[in-house]
Amino acid sequence: MWNNLFSRLNLIRFGLAISAVAIILLILPRADHQSFSFEQNQPWKYPLLTADFDTPILRDSASQRTMRDSIDRVFVPFVKRDNEVAKENLERFSQMITHHTSAPERNLLIKLLSKVYDNGLLDAKLYENVGARPSHELRLVEAAGGDSKSVIAVNASEMLSPARAFGMIDSVFTHEFHGEQGKLSPEVGKALSICLNPNIVVDSVTDYKYRSQEYLNVTGAMGVIKKGQRIVDRGEIITPQIFTNLNTYLDMMASQQSETSSHTYFVIGQGLYIIIVFALLYTFMSMYRSRFFANIRQMVFLMSFITFFVVFSVIMFEYVANGIYLVPFAAVPVIIVVFFDSRTAIFALLSTVLIAALVATYQFQFIFMEVCVGLVATFSIRQLSRRSQLLRTAVWSLVTYCVAFFAICLITEGTLSQFTWRILGVFAINSVILSFAYIFIFIIEKVFGFTSTVTLVELSDINSPLLRRLAEDAPGTFQHSMQVSTLAAEAARAINANTTLVRTGALYHDIGKMKSPIFFTENQHGVNPHNGLNPETSAHKIIQHVTDGLAMASKEKLPSVIKSFIAEHHGKGLTKYFYNTAVNENPDLVIDKSKFQYPGPNPQSKETAILMMADAVEAASRSLKDFTPEAIDNLVDRIIDSQIADGLLKEAPISFRDVETVKDTFKKRLSTIYHSRVSYPEMNKSTATAAAETTESASQALK
Repeated sequence: MWNNLFSRLNLIRFGLAISAVAIILLILPRADHQSFSFEQNQPWKYPLLTADFDTPILRDSASQRTMRDSIDRVFVPFVKRDNEVAKENLERFSQMITHHTSAPERNLLIKLLSKVYDNGLLDAKLYENVGARPSHELRLVEAAGGDSKSVIAVNASEMLSPARAFGMIDSVFTHEFHGEQGKLSPEVGKALSICLNPNIVVDSVTDYKYRSQEYLNVTGAMGVIKKGQRIVDRGEIITPQIFTNLNTYLDMMASQQSETSSHTYFVIGQGLYIIIVFALLYTFMSMYRSRFFANIRQMVFLMSFITFFVVFSVIMFEYVANGIYLVPFAAVPVIIVVFFDSRTAIFALLSTVLIAALVATYQFQFIFMEVCVGLVATFSIRQLSRRSQLLRTAVWSLVTYCVAFFAICLITEGTLSQFTWRILGVFAINSVILSFAYIFIFIIEKVFGFTSTVTLVELSDINSPLLRRLAEDAPGTFQHSMQVSTLAAEAARAINANTTLVRTGALYHDIGKMKSPIFFTENQHGVNPHNGLNPETSAHKIIQHVTDGLAMASKEKLPSVIKSFIAEHHGKGLTKYFYNTAVNENPDLVIDKSKFQYPGPNPQSKETAILMMADAVEAASRSLKDFTPEAIDNLVDRIIDSQIADGLLKEAPISFRDVETVKDTFKKRLSTIYHSRVSYPEMNKSTATAAAETTESASQALK
């Protein structure tokens, strides 16, 4: 069974790693050459770029547009005459005006329309083109027999557009038939508008052929950038021409790649790189952070978080100028240190930065700056307990960015020309985003069910509703919890355990006693309800505070880490007082230990082990009559050695050295609490009388 479980967990971890590698590979840029992000009329922010091969110099888009417009202005269009259009429209016009005009009027109108078609009727656009050129020429394409064609130049000065033709016919008709009576009727005007269709149209095939030949002078290369020749240098303004040269060079580079060999090898290299980074992370986690590595939920979060940051970095790099430097990589260790520890946070930072460096333009610069900032953020925050700490971390991150970039500028450039307000603004935005890491922490707590130090600090406020109820309903237990919290926190600090977790867990470990506070010694005032009960019933009442506490914690939605303190602070220990009483009262019977045993489990962490020891030692110290250092030392040793002998601490990851350190801490703390006071001497009767008389004489003298 255990082997099957172990294999299943390994399979899940392996699947996590493979999924992360696949997602990152899918989002990474597909080009196997240096990626550049540049804008027209902005400085080139990369080192000197030289051509790896001969590259043609093409005109920039603005120049091409200007030259095309110039060609279009002087180009003589190729046209053809459509005789069928004239014939069809003349017949239609004749039929449409038959019932609306007299014979002379009809003959004149048909004669005028026929003349328009004989001269040539152009569409409005072609008519404007002819009028814009001084020569007023068109090239008429005519069939020359078979498939051959002939082109003749024609003068288009007498050709009209439909609007001009309508105006000319209307003017002649009006003049011929004397004024108002001779104006075109609405019916005739409508018929004329319908029948004025151009019969001289552009020969699109011939026109496109010859116009494209003219355009070759525009799209053709003006020269060549030789292999090894400069394309653009750092700081140089990217003019429209340089912008075109860069795009030409990058397009040619992309076209020269082999999709079946070079690109495949490049992707394989990327995948192998990412696998190596994750393999190192897994090795570290399995060897030095096995408790985290064994927790699938924590591993899912760790791998998902790293993958999210890498994907976000790639997207920012691809779509935002200097976008990769807007990504707050320092948030990786800041957030992970809240739920894991500083070493895991630093290793996660290294993994994230190394993978994200695949898309960084200056990989050395990127890795150096992000690692420096991430380490400083980790050192500055250490243990996040207040949101204001994030502001301090953000300030330190900004300072570190500036100092690191300053050093890189001196190394790579020898000047501070790149140390501009713009790049400082990017670093400032990065630091501001980092200061909002608390939002990520809140989301992670809800999604993965983790508990941050900030939440623990909020829970440890003794003015919280649940602790106020404990203070009111079971004041003795509340004072006991406060003492245990202080004692356990000191011990946790001494062995580098989670101090905040221990302190908070200790405050809540006995909340179950609120249900029946009178059954516990610290809440009794002369009346002991156990006097009328048998040992088994009394033991049940005492043990019940664990299950009651868990039920209360679930109702109040306390985190699972707090519930573990409630469940484990007695482990599977016995209520020895009542068990021993039962044995003594029934010497001839075999007493069932299970009825006097706490449900457990035994402590599973350093923190709950510390609480178990602190809880027992603090409770026992209240029964001491002699508070000498020797008595306190003996008490602490006896209580904790008894727990070890009963096997209550064998499941906790705590060493014998840690236990000895905890003992020493308890002894020092209890000696401070119960230190002996100096006895004040009493004044004997004769001395007191003499002193009173002296005081009275002095008073009389003053009077």
